[in-house]
Amino acid sequence: MSDANHLLIPFAASTADGCRHALQGLTLPHLDRLLGRLARSPALDAGEDTDFAPPHERALARHLGLQDGAAGHTPWAAWYQHQRRAPDASAPVQLASADAAAAFISPCQWHVTADRVTLVDPAALALDEAASRQLLDILAPWFAEDGITLTYDQPTRWLAQGAVFDGLATASLDRVVQRDVRPWMPDAARARVLHRLHSEMQMLLYTHPFNDERAARGLPPVNAFWVHGAGRLDSRPAPVPPPEMPLALRDAALREDWSAWAAAWAAIDAGPVARLADHVAAGGIARLTLCGERSAMAWHTAPRGFWKKISSLFSPQRFADVRDQL
Repeated sequence: MSDANHLLIPFAASTADGCRHALQGLTLPHLDRLLGRLARSPALDAGEDTDFAPPHERALARHLGLQDGAAGHTPWAAWYQHQRRAPDASAPVQLASADAAAAFISPCQWHVTADRVTLVDPAALALDEAASRQLLDILAPWFAEDGITLTYDQPTRWLAQGAVFDGLATASLDRVVQRDVRPWMPDAARARVLHRLHSEMQMLLYTHPFNDERAARGLPPVNAFWVHGAGRLDSRPAPVPPPEMPLALRDAALREDWSAWAAAWAAIDAGPVARLADHVAAGGIARLTLCGERSAMAWHTAPRGFWKKISSLFSPQRFADVRDQL
């Protein structure tokens, strides 16, 4: 269940040339209507597009009461494990220790050329649960030799537990898809084990029957993995419903499909944004967070007297007024 009164929108804008072109013809009437009724929070979560944690993950971490720094230290896997833990042994995700450092491991393909090592979107692998579990069984013994326990969670995401993940800064998968992985690798001195495992897994999978069978079916090889969301959950945040967070803009932006991105914005504007604008117009309380690739901005409902005062001093904001700051 999500917090329907907090709408958090990832990839609301991008610095990519294709996005700038798509923005020129984009009209979002419901978003402009909503921004005209909300007060902007004074604090701007300003960052860079080289930060390990993108703005939407930082904003989500703050909402959930987690560490939200840009350096990639939010323990997403440990938090997820805590959220999924059940009181009995039949819990779907049950790692060895509730308090150990954990991380997500995403099997993926690295496309290697003379000057780039590009991480292809794991969704393009067409891994189903059976294939993912088969691959996990192949790789788990290698990781276990270095004290890392792997557990299945989703076809393109496993849970890992081990001391190497304690305090390790890792880059979000959203930062790396379709990009050169080398600037986003964890620190070699802190993660020597992981760097070696990367090399060993590439050699192991290069001629493995698992990939031979995939090639025979016209599927891309799995030849690498990505570590993200690493860390230890030092305290247990109070449970709160996550915000409503549509991912269509994210998915289109990671594919660099800016026509689909513009269409996704129109759909979000006509759907969750319009609903939130109607809720505010009826006197309801709401929050809105817009995230780009560098920064995030937030708005909230203000007391009626306060809003009447500031609306007489300032013209209402529109998306066109703020999108270049994201």
